[in-house]
Amino acid sequence: MIALALLLLAPLQVGSKQFTESVILGEIAVQALRAQGIPAEHRRELGGTRVLWDALLQGQIDLYAEYTGTLTQEILRGVQGEAALIDALRAQGVAMSAPLGFSDSYAVGMKRETALRLGLRKTSDLAAHPELRLAFSNEFMDRPDGWPGLRDRYGLKQAGVRGLDHDLATRALANGSIDATDLYTTDAEIRAYDLVVLEDDRHQFPEYQAVLLTRVSIDPRARAALRLLEGQIDARTMIDLNAQAKVGHLPEAQVAADFLDQRLKLKSAASSETGLARIWRRTLEHLYLVSVSLACAVLFAVPLGILAARRRRLGQVILATTGVLQTIPSLALLVVLIPVFGIGAGPALFALFLYSLLPIVRNTHAGLTGIALPLRESAEALGLPGLARLRLIELPLASPSILAGIKTSAVINVGTATLGALIGAGGYGQPILTGIRLASTSLILEGALPAAALALIVQALFELLERTVVPRGLRLDSKETRR
Repeated sequence: MIALALLLLAPLQVGSKQFTESVILGEIAVQALRAQGIPAEHRRELGGTRVLWDALLQGQIDLYAEYTGTLTQEILRGVQGEAALIDALRAQGVAMSAPLGFSDSYAVGMKRETALRLGLRKTSDLAAHPELRLAFSNEFMDRPDGWPGLRDRYGLKQAGVRGLDHDLATRALANGSIDATDLYTTDAEIRAYDLVVLEDDRHQFPEYQAVLLTRVSIDPRARAALRLLEGQIDARTMIDLNAQAKVGHLPEAQVAADFLDQRLKLKSAASSETGLARIWRRTLEHLYLVSVSLACAVLFAVPLGILAARRRRLGQVILATTGVLQTIPSLALLVVLIPVFGIGAGPALFALFLYSLLPIVRNTHAGLTGIALPLRESAEALGLPGLARLRLIELPLASPSILAGIKTSAVINVGTATLGALIGAGGYGQPILTGIRLASTSLILEGALPAAALALIVQALFELLERTVVPRGLRLDSKETRR
């Protein structure tokens, strides 16, 4: 009974993908739940489809907004028909709401002047213009209902097609850097940039009705509360909501609150957190990621460096292994770690720990192996045991190099930790990602400037630490040495 009560009191975790419409729908769901007395939290901008789907199956989130076309083409390939889709989802412990009221399909878009100049109205018209520069959102590049299917269905021969962030691709289209990209049919940019949506005349894209996916086990009261949203958002309304956020630069929370008030008469105040409070909260999140991962790396890497210095053959293996870990792309590592640690700080901490190892191991190894032979022989002549020599002589002599490695790892961690926002770890990366998505320089700077300042502070703190840890004779500057 106690466990059940705690489960009912725990806030529902609502996820959203890394594009504006998903964030707005996430906010609408959260605020609709809160307005009816059900605690809920928004895990914003967690990445792409697979990240959200896996998080839902693992219980890291309780619900998120999805599209029927994505379910049948990407997640549950081959499932056709609403009844079959509902049964397939339920078999995995997932329930699907009725449609929210709009379909947000994929489409290929171009600048109006380009389409008029070349006489392009249908997607099949692209086949006659292999010179066109195409770029699509990263997820679209790999989905079977994306570029691979589009290319095969329409026989497109354009070369050098590349992937971009969805919002950056739309801006590249608007400024003429590319000629065509994928759009969502509810994108506010279609109206704002006067884009032409090419007709999908060979019916490549299925119906993408917006729905809410929830874990079957969530509180029935929450399911009833979310049912109020079904059929309430038509395509025109969704376009307007997207425009308020992306063109009007209103916070998504305010957009959602206004919609619920006007459409459903649900009162749910948007968050009123000040800019300074928001930066402070992000600072604490970022410090947690950096400090915990660095502390674990120091405890693990310094002994590894000592072992590498004492055992030459084993040392080569250790140095090579930590070097290989450093080459793993950070985004790939974060996603791979989600099934093990779930979303949030866990994958980010482990990834940062791995990336911290190489500078510390290498500098510890270099500091110890670089000790002059006469000093080693003198230490042995004193008759000190091996551990005593290490603690009293070798580590103090190697301390400048070891500390330099730790400092390098710390500064690198400050920058790399911003990527943790992609999987819900928070930190300075959150405003940077949001700023990129909304083309907001102020939001980008809200994350980038504190991150740069933190890196400088970390650098300064290690300079002070060096004066305490490194023996004075090992840190004399050139002027003192000349005296």
